Amino acid sequence: MLQKSAVINCELSLIDIFYIQLSARKYLLMDKIFKPKEIENKIYKNWEDQGLFKPVGKGPAFSMVIPPPNVTGILHMGHALNMTLQDTVVRYKRMQNFNTVWIPGTDHAGIATQNVVEKNLQQQNKSRFDLGRENFIDKVWDWKSEYGSRITSQIRKLGASVDWSKERFTMDQGCADAVKENFISLYNQKLIYRGSYIINWCTRCRTALSDIEVNHEDTKGSIWEIKYPYSDNEQESIIIATTRPETMFGDTAIAVHPDDHRYKNLDGKTVRIPCTNKHIPVIYDEHVDKDFGTGAVKVTPAHDINDFEIGLRHNLEQIKIMDEAGVMNNNVPEEFRKIDRYECRQKLIQSLQEKNYLLNTKDHSLAIGHCYRCNATIEPYLSNQWFVAMKKLAGPAIEAVKSHKITFTPKRWEKIYFDWMENIRDWCISRQIWWGHRIPVWYCNCSDEPVVSKESPDQCPKCQSSELTQDKDVLDTWFSSALWPFSTLGWPEQTKELKTYYPTSLLITAYDILTFWVSRMITIGLAQTKEIPFTSVYIHGLIRDSSGKKMSKSLGNAMDPLELIDEFGTDALRFSLASLSTMGGQDIKFSTEKIQACRNFANKIWNVSRYVLMILNEYEGKIDLDKVIIDDSHSHKWITSVFYSSLQEINKHYKTFNYALATELLWDFIWNNFCDWYIEISKIDKENALPVLVYLLVNIIKIMHPVMPFITEEIWQILLHSEKIDNLKSDHLITAQWPEEKTEAIDKTIEEEMNLIISIIRETRNLRKQVNIAPSKEINLILVASSKNQLSVLKRGKEYIYKLAKINKLDIMDRINEKPKQSSSSVLQNVQLFIPLEGLIDIKQEQDRLKKQLTKLEKELFQLNKKLLNQDFIKNAPDSVIEKNKNRQHNLNADKSLIEQQIRQLS
Repeated sequence: MLQKSAVINCELSLIDIFYIQLSARKYLLMDKIFKPKEIENKIYKNWEDQGLFKPVGKGPAFSMVIPPPNVTGILHMGHALNMTLQDTVVRYKRMQNFNTVWIPGTDHAGIATQNVVEKNLQQQNKSRFDLGRENFIDKVWDWKSEYGSRITSQIRKLGASVDWSKERFTMDQGCADAVKENFISLYNQKLIYRGSYIINWCTRCRTALSDIEVNHEDTKGSIWEIKYPYSDNEQESIIIATTRPETMFGDTAIAVHPDDHRYKNLDGKTVRIPCTNKHIPVIYDEHVDKDFGTGAVKVTPAHDINDFEIGLRHNLEQIKIMDEAGVMNNNVPEEFRKIDRYECRQKLIQSLQEKNYLLNTKDHSLAIGHCYRCNATIEPYLSNQWFVAMKKLAGPAIEAVKSHKITFTPKRWEKIYFDWMENIRDWCISRQIWWGHRIPVWYCNCSDEPVVSKESPDQCPKCQSSELTQDKDVLDTWFSSALWPFSTLGWPEQTKELKTYYPTSLLITAYDILTFWVSRMITIGLAQTKEIPFTSVYIHGLIRDSSGKKMSKSLGNAMDPLELIDEFGTDALRFSLASLSTMGGQDIKFSTEKIQACRNFANKIWNVSRYVLMILNEYEGKIDLDKVIIDDSHSHKWITSVFYSSLQEINKHYKTFNYALATELLWDFIWNNFCDWYIEISKIDKENALPVLVYLLVNIIKIMHPVMPFITEEIWQILLHSEKIDNLKSDHLITAQWPEEKTEAIDKTIEEEMNLIISIIRETRNLRKQVNIAPSKEINLILVASSKNQLSVLKRGKEYIYKLAKINKLDIMDRINEKPKQSSSSVLQNVQLFIPLEGLIDIKQEQDRLKKQLTKLEKELFQLNKKLLNQDFIKNAPDSVIEKNKNRQHNLNADKSLIEQQIRQLS
């Protein structure tokens, strides 16, 4: 009546609307359609305002840190997957009463953030050098204040239940203190040092990069064979092969293998570098690959890591021939100065050809390193940098995984980890940029020994001079990220949070930062806290498109998770991602079809809740959830048993990070067992079934909550306001108790019996459909059991068969002497089914219809068989077309057999 009056009277006052809404809430009227846009922001704000993400459980501690996204970041599908998997575990643990904390934060992303701000300055025709260091850093902080919350607001859209009161930033004061403590501690242990070494240099970003910040791409290039004339006889030459001729001006030797018979008796020989008057020695070194090129290689110690090592062994000069921008310097002949390295290459090749030094040019494929941020080609470059002595630190980190103090899931990632750690090189941690943690080192002219200090020293401890200069470099972004599990908990202070939540319980991350981040957290965590940073690591795959290709804007196959949320809702996106995440951690092929199916699943949950609440409105009594008794009804015992069987398996799969199987069980129980079958069965006796329906609905939304938090919380809030339900016990589903396992409620015998009954009903419906019996018509059904036990089961389930298969007369027997004439039949689990058709359909008309259908089918099958026997067709047609025709042939043969069977049954 309230709804009707609201439609008739279009001029309702505000007070009228208030009472209508209040009454609607009282009678639990739910919207016909679930509208995620209208509830998600409201629900998340309520969770956050009520402080429900903070630790509330009284059980053991469970802690996680979010892999901090870059402050410059925008939510992508990788974030969506990672946040979904993390949040599912956190909500699961919170509902199990663990003392749960999940710490959020963002990474200052040194190079990436500086690049963003520099690009903004370029639009004003300015550079960072125009502003100066301090003003530029202020500019970056301003940018962070304006845009830094973008990624965190997008994380909220995903429903991530992180404790925002503990939010951190890798350059906040606490993290800055931790970074300084870590640097000084390692320096004092001689585990941080400064040295001149070949590093990966980005000529665009003008900074050093660590090995794992370089992306290698297979590239088609060339190899040039060049003649270096002997100093004492320029008519003869040694021929070298190189992929980088422009570096020849930095050559300080030619190296050959001591066992290469082609180059015997070259001791003391020198050669002249082409296009110069510079003479360099020929040396022997076992590093040289005799089979590469001519077996003779140029040695450029300042521009190649292997040449650098050869140079150290032979005390060779180190000559840099380009500046930090990749422009050739004064160490090259004048005609090649002040031009880019690649322009120099082209100009040099031309000169070598003209002067007859270039012997040959061959195509050659090689892996070229590129900057992971700007994609510029990396230049191996000799530079003074700061390094962490990782080789000395790696041992305990390797042992922690070998001894299973830290477990990796999937286990196969251990091999990648061990390969990396056992062959690790020292970590270059200095970066020639301005945004980041500045290296806490000062220099005085009185000594080469630096002053390492947390605070800026007032004077030099040796000469008392106040003229101290701080190191201009900043630390690698990953240097602060390596401290994340314990710096976020207050380290180096021994805080209550650190004592309670460290080591953290679990890290969930993608495999692409296993070496960037995971290995370094383990290494530094053990070095500074003497404890592992986490006990478990779940390593998931990457999101790819439906064909398995990497998602990227340039390929046009990237999906925006925010757009998907807007169209389908957050719950549908989360469930689809979780359902594709296996324990094996394989890459995920994602498509919109998957998320559409998951939206339909969310609607199914909404609609079944509406149905249960509609019945509840008509119920005269009150349902106490603590006193719901599962009576002797087969259907009640069956659905309860299936629920608790599913719960056991879901718990097991969550513990092993098999999200795909956990969500498959949720889908199967809710859609197939509860919605498709138990709801139908419950209609036979609604009043007696209602307490079980409500009990199961409450538990269903509990077990669905970790992966679909919004729709389940909304349904919970509606249930909470019902006057007909007692003992929900929690004002919010997010903090409600996870259902306890009840092995005593599991009865596999009843599950098998009801599965047989359901299968009989389903098969009966199929038979009706096959012979075109109108859904409204009641039929006679004969069931013939194969054993006494089966006979008993069928008799116990006869009420369900009567009602759900629309039966007029049901005969259940253990034998039959003669098959009923003109009947549709089937066999299922050794039970014979017969539906006598006389009086239900026009037998002759149905026979004629089937025969016409068969004739048409046989004509198509004849043509198809003819085509597949044609060798020209098989030879010339694409494989996909042949496969399509074979599939059609298979389906037509199956249809033909079925129609022929139906015709026989009608005879």
